Amino acid sequence: MTESDPTRAEDPREPAEAAAEPGGPGYAADDWPTQLAAAEARAEEQREAYLRAAAEIENLRRRAAREVESARQFGAERLAGSLLPVVDGLELGLKAADRADPVTLIEGQQATLRLLLKALEAAGISELDPTGQPFDPNLHEAMVAQPSADQPADTVLSVVQKGYLLNGRLLRPARVIVARAMDA
Repeated sequence: MTESDPTRAEDPREPAEAAAEPGGPGYAADDWPTQLAAAEARAEEQREAYLRAAAEIENLRRRAAREVESARQFGAERLAGSLLPVVDGLELGLKAADRADPVTLIEGQQATLRLLLKALEAAGISELDPTGQPFDPNLHEAMVAQPSADQPADTVLSVVQKGYLLNGRLLRPARVIVARAMDA
């Protein structure tokens, strides 16, 4: 074949490598120790690069495992810290229960509930109160279907137990009473 032959494949090796090939134009039979040493050096470089890459991957794996374990152990730290004032408020209310008037106890309970709701909100937990909204089986659990002339069918009439979302993901469905059409 000639060099102008379009069917001839290009040799991807460096010209010096191709020339040093047995039978090649620059091949010398007594040069094989040099070629062997060069090949062994390239092989050692590749081996070292492989070992460095493998070590880096193992280090990344271990670091990720440590971070996951740390997140598991201390992920609730912020929520726990914001719940401590709620515990303090409940303890104070219990200590004062025998000598406080009912109005003061109710005000204390309301303040404690506000602290708790604030802590939940800071943790990404929000209430789900669907009163008057269309029933959604993905967010609501129907406890009873009750006939209603005031609301269209499949509308939430009242909430038996509020539901909660964690950053938009359902933690607990709202337990609801749903309107149904009036009996004919």
